[in-house]
Amino acid sequence: MPRAVYVLALGIFAMVTSEFVVAGLMPQMADGLHATVPQIGYLITAFAVAMSAGGPFLTVALMKLPPRTALMVLFAVFLAGNVLAATATGYATMMVARITTGIASQAFFGVGISLCAQITRPEVRGRAIAVAMNGLMLGTLLGLPISTLVGERFGWRAAFWTITAITVIAAVTTLFGVPRIERAEGGGGFRQEAGAFKKPRLWLVLSTSTLIIGATFSAFSYFNPILTGLTGFAAGTVPVLLIAYGAATVVGNTVVGRFADRHTVPVLTLGLALNAVFLAGFALLADVPVAAVVCMMGIGLVGVTMNPAMVTRVQRTGNAGPLVNTVHSSFITLGVILGSSIGAVVIDRWGLRAPLWLGATMALTGLATLLPDLTRRSVPPTAVVPASRPGSPTTTLQGAGSE
Repeated sequence: MPRAVYVLALGIFAMVTSEFVVAGLMPQMADGLHATVPQIGYLITAFAVAMSAGGPFLTVALMKLPPRTALMVLFAVFLAGNVLAATATGYATMMVARITTGIASQAFFGVGISLCAQITRPEVRGRAIAVAMNGLMLGTLLGLPISTLVGERFGWRAAFWTITAITVIAAVTTLFGVPRIERAEGGGGFRQEAGAFKKPRLWLVLSTSTLIIGATFSAFSYFNPILTGLTGFAAGTVPVLLIAYGAATVVGNTVVGRFADRHTVPVLTLGLALNAVFLAGFALLADVPVAAVVCMMGIGLVGVTMNPAMVTRVQRTGNAGPLVNTVHSSFITLGVILGSSIGAVVIDRWGLRAPLWLGATMALTGLATLLPDLTRRSVPPTAVVPASRPGSPTTTLQGAGSE
């Protein structure tokens, strides 16, 4: 596994920690910015919308740059956004900071995952993506509680300064730890990468990712009220359970990465089926503590952990360029937005079990989007063609085995 893959994971960790920090410090930020808690909640929504809508445009703007140079530009934009957040004296300034960091974060995911495909051998590509995406899992497991702890002890601004320091470390590590790869002349440009979106199947594949993440976040967004209001856990116990959930995502991500290359569609099929079972089980048994925790851990194992298989499927259907990967990340973020927002609506109408049933329904719908792949005759997966030097070992990255 190239060292650069672990370096990319550190960058993703910084981005994800910044994404989650507001959720853990809402009361403190509301006081400091003279805003209401719901207004602080809009900062979370703005970050997600900025990721989904703005990330692809920034990726297009950076497309002619070598990947490492593009990453350094994104670090600079992200760093500026975090410094602005740490020094914000009003709500409007903080909103601008969150939109800026959201756009940079999404573009970083796209460029970083594309780079993973260029620097790794075909037989370890799924594992490489899993290693890079462990930055996301560790952001959930460690980034959120650490930033919350720092914010509670030293003030919410200190949390943003901490993320700024992590970002500087990640940027310096990237500068020296990621190889310089030039774009292929006449390859990897906007026309070539955008041409992938003419394939109807790619849009179906992207919708699968939206439904996988939407199903998971319809539950994850409301674990706290469900575990306290239905299951009966004390409020102080929930953070411990969330850490255990984060640990389950790290384990699941590692396992999925091992099989993502050779068994992409079967992994996604099994993951969606199990997620539907765990979500429905949680809805039925939410008032039974042991069963509720088992189902919660199950969702952690087979929810967001499908990322390596999702990325592999998208790259084989479209290409491994940064634009396709960034748009894919936008569809993933759309899943977060849909799962959490529709979950809020169904809670108001049907109570705390409703988002769990919503998640199970989305998982089953996701299974339906896999039917064309499941009914196709088994053929070798489409070659992944990232933007790289003509004739280089990574110009055509053949998949290993069948999906």
